[in-house]
Amino acid sequence: MNGHRAIRAARGIVFALAVLVLGTAATQADQSVAIADNFPGAAFETTTPEAAGWSAETLAEAKAWSQQLAPTAAVMIVQHGRIVAEWGDTAVKSNLHSIRKSLLSALIGIAVDKHEIDLNATLGSLGIDDNSPGLTETEKAATVVDLLKARSGIYHAALYETPGMAKLRPPRGSHLPGTFWYYNNWDFNALGSIYERATMQSIFTSLDQKIARPIGMQDYQPGDGEYFRGKDSDHPAYPIRMSARDLARFALLYLHDGRWKDRQLVPSAWVRESTQSYSDAFAEIGPGLGYGYLWWIGFPRDMGAPTVNVPAGSYEAIGAEGQYAFVIPAYDLVIVHRVNSDLPHRPEPNFRQMARLLWLVLSAAGDRDAGPDVALAHAAGTRLSGGALTSALSGKTLAVGKWLKGGPFAWQLRADGTMSILAGPARRERWTGTWRVDDRDRFCRTLNETDARELCLVVVANDARLQLFDSDGLMRLDAEVE
Repeated sequence: MNGHRAIRAARGIVFALAVLVLGTAATQADQSVAIADNFPGAAFETTTPEAAGWSAETLAEAKAWSQQLAPTAAVMIVQHGRIVAEWGDTAVKSNLHSIRKSLLSALIGIAVDKHEIDLNATLGSLGIDDNSPGLTETEKAATVVDLLKARSGIYHAALYETPGMAKLRPPRGSHLPGTFWYYNNWDFNALGSIYERATMQSIFTSLDQKIARPIGMQDYQPGDGEYFRGKDSDHPAYPIRMSARDLARFALLYLHDGRWKDRQLVPSAWVRESTQSYSDAFAEIGPGLGYGYLWWIGFPRDMGAPTVNVPAGSYEAIGAEGQYAFVIPAYDLVIVHRVNSDLPHRPEPNFRQMARLLWLVLSAAGDRDAGPDVALAHAAGTRLSGGALTSALSGKTLAVGKWLKGGPFAWQLRADGTMSILAGPARRERWTGTWRVDDRDRFCRTLNETDARELCLVVVANDARLQLFDSDGLMRLDAEVE
């Protein structure tokens, strides 16, 4: 899961820019459409891509791509409050996974506005502790806002934590409250406990009364939430099941700064405050991704090759197994992507795969600043094969990932089939391995690591650069040959 780019402060500027005619998509990053005062009634209104000024052909490619990268359960693309395109079953309810946290953020914002929760209250003052070994006095000095930012410095075991999260969890006491970002289920679960103690109401009932009913959610019921309890912590997780069309309504509520028709449900100041970045959460992946108050801000722009440039002010709720709700104010646009994790499926889409979907949707809307097309099918250059491929690689050093954490990196490919990956300006050897050209004319490398798997990439020569494409047909590395 992931941290975000946030220029949410620029949102006011975005809205003040010149407005295009409704139904016409913006074509440049500095041109923004107006936020239409249009809300769905009992059901969403629909329009056609042609009437909305979108490319039906590119949307068809987006649909095909979403169905290729995972068994997508549903996608909804909503502009100006109307559905431009949708596919899958948008009414089926499935686990939102970590999108639950963005829903809780909205509820906390309402409670803060009612003076039921003080963001600066410490855990000690609120009587928040956990099972043995309980919280230290230093940990109890963390505030509610530290938890919202995932910067509590509390690394007690947590419920509903993935093995990967547990493995990355820092040691207890290694960071003071407020000083370090870590995507921490303890923070998120404890916030649920804080909310319910302060309001004397369950998260699921509050969601129903304060948000779901006022915005006309078509499927959500309080029984769609349940508590996940266990011996690791006293603070339960709170999984929520929701349909794609109800999630789209929630995203629209935020697109409208927390207002639904004539009712301000979530304070507008809270929407702005919670969707700006306080942490460079995924600097190890690339610039552009930050973290707000249980919301992700922006999207990673560079992971060794281009991905997608989303407009300033964009943010999203993200959950495991492919759950995404994007809010893109510059285009008055909401995009929802769901995978039904109740059903067997391939691994969840990664950031690069989702970036391709975003790129296609934004391109269909007419965005000319979404970045280059990184699909192999549209690659500019010459695909290398046979002796030409071997000659282009053997004895060469490929410079990649200058924006990645620990970078830049240099891949030294020796003529004897061995390789080294050097890291940082000092180019210290970080990994070793072997490389070869296989019988499908791909560059394949294997690192000398436990359970290392061979990675094979198609190579396209483009002037002084070599672009390497993975099995999805997406550019994985954009390398300069030294």
